[in-house]
Amino acid sequence: MHRLAIQSRKKRDIVDITAVIEKALNHYNGRSGTCHISILHTTAALTTADLDPGTDLDMLDAFEEMIPKLHYRHPHNPAHVPDHILSSLIGTSVAVAVDQGRLLLGTWQRIVLVELDGPRQRDVVVAFSAED
Repeated sequence: MHRLAIQSRKKRDIVDITAVIEKALNHYNGRSGTCHISILHTTAALTTADLDPGTDLDMLDAFEEMIPKLHYRHPHNPAHVPDHILSSLIGTSVAVAVDQGRLLLGTWQRIVLVELDGPRQRDVVVAFSAED
């Protein structure tokens, strides 16, 4: 298992972490199995995406539109309740098949961290389950 620190740059951000995950897989000597990736935060998320130019901004705009403008009651900071809701909706983990040490992703598919309350450093855990 590996714990990675990923730095976001903006309040809302899409960070391509595919290369960092692939590098972490080097420790497993080209084995096949499943890579489990999890983010240890409630105001960020993980998913896969096509990152053609502008797609990241389209995703962020769409996420923003999904959240209703309500009177939130979160005692800590009601302003970031939408961040918690989006994190839950998008999800905080991704599992990707691995074949001979390489992630099995579609042609344009990337693993992305969706920052909802940045900029900040985020902790991501990468675990590997080998085929037996």
